[in-house]
Amino acid sequence: MKKNKIYIALFLIFFTTILYAQDSLKVQVKDSLKVKIIELKDNIQNEVNTLNAEIIVTNNDTIIADDSGLKEYAEVTLIDSLWLKELYNSPLYDSIQYVMDISNLADVQLEELPTELLKERLAILDSETPFNVEYNQSLERLIKTYLKTRKRSYSTLMSRAQYYFPLFEQHLDNYDIPLEIKYLAIVESALKPRAKSRVGATGLWQFMYQTGKQFDLNVSSYVDERQDPLKATEAACKYLSALYKIFGDWDLALAAYNSEPGNVNKAIRRSGGQRNYWNIRQYLPRETAGYVPAFYATLYIFKYADTHGIISDKAYINQFETDTIHVKQQITFEQINKFLDVDLEMIQFLNPQYKLDIIPYVKGKDYYVRLPLYNIGQYVTNEKEMYAFVDAEEAKREKSLPQFVEMKDQIRYRVVSGDYLGKIANKYGVSVSSIKRWNGLRSNHLKIGQRLTIYPRKIANATPQKQTNSPTVKGDYSTYVVQKGDSLWTISQKYSNVSVQNLKEWNNIWSVKSLKPGMKLKIFKS
Repeated sequence: MKKNKIYIALFLIFFTTILYAQDSLKVQVKDSLKVKIIELKDNIQNEVNTLNAEIIVTNNDTIIADDSGLKEYAEVTLIDSLWLKELYNSPLYDSIQYVMDISNLADVQLEELPTELLKERLAILDSETPFNVEYNQSLERLIKTYLKTRKRSYSTLMSRAQYYFPLFEQHLDNYDIPLEIKYLAIVESALKPRAKSRVGATGLWQFMYQTGKQFDLNVSSYVDERQDPLKATEAACKYLSALYKIFGDWDLALAAYNSEPGNVNKAIRRSGGQRNYWNIRQYLPRETAGYVPAFYATLYIFKYADTHGIISDKAYINQFETDTIHVKQQITFEQINKFLDVDLEMIQFLNPQYKLDIIPYVKGKDYYVRLPLYNIGQYVTNEKEMYAFVDAEEAKREKSLPQFVEMKDQIRYRVVSGDYLGKIANKYGVSVSSIKRWNGLRSNHLKIGQRLTIYPRKIANATPQKQTNSPTVKGDYSTYVVQKGDSLWTISQKYSNVSVQNLKEWNNIWSVKSLKPGMKLKIFKS
């Protein structure tokens, strides 16, 4: 009897739970539908608001004011729209089929690409281009490795190519350089304008500091023109043209672009005077020996992308959908983002040359911002209001922005007590081997008072005064314990009216590397 009562009770509990779960599920479904309906209503309302934008007639010009209050000329916007439509329908607008990423050579078998078919296709490329695209086993392994292991990553990079390639082609054509050279930027930087190599080569075309200076690419505390797509591409064209005049061969010009003309000349001498790239390849530095084949592999895969099923991701934006405008006062990306409501990521993508996300205003220099066409129209139409907004934002800023400092071509550094080559190299963003080469040093030994010639790649802090065991400031202070991942900048942001320089002076810190987790810092009260 007791068992029956227990079974009945369990059944009632189970049945009640089912009913409750059904009710709960109904509520969840009902709530979800409500959310969807609200979202749909909001989307419809946004469309209605756009269509019913307030129309203001001034001097026979039609001005549209959007929800943010920004004004724009309707007729001018229509012209932009019509011109973009023409560009979209132009044969210059095409879908980029391939980009590559360098990987190690490997033996790979691909049923879709037998050796004989590859030989035929390479022979076609050789006949169509000024490059010596010869078949060999190492090139076959490289192409098949890329096709086997890198297809997915290509799709992401291909969208960048769709933005950059029209820009490259325009400049290459101006200098009468083969348009296929555009693939070189893929090999150099994977089309990342802020790419930096382990030795300091920077930008889409990977210029070292001194080579960049040679072709008028300047570096300051705010701007690195090696990261400017327009200026860097212009410089790359000048450099490649100069190399072709020297060697009279595009394969050798490519090798020289990677390893400097001197190394190519040495390889020619060691080969007994040969001037075919494949004949001197074994005498080139290891990196350069794989560099030109990587270019050939890119050339092949780009040409035959369709047959290998390589499809591009959607382009972030197209070059012809953007324009530039010169700034008339210093302005930050964040201020542009707030005023024009344009994505911060978009501003960063279009303006990679500004290292601090700040566009400086310097007398005698022309700095510009690149934006989508619609936002350019907003910027121009509302320029006075824009700069008034910037002035108001700057008035509220607690800390002043960094000072604009331009890098010098070279400096003379005086060795002081405690100096060593690694410390000096880190200070100016160069390598120890470079310092030794610039100054003819055969050892790492330095003497106090010795003068060194340095070609800096970064702004160095002023030489610190002699360190003392106690802070120069007296008074009440609190103690901060350094955590993993902390920097002087992030710590300074935790306190009001405390700068990085304050932290250095109060705690005798003159090197970023001296900041360690667990270290105690004194924070003086203002």
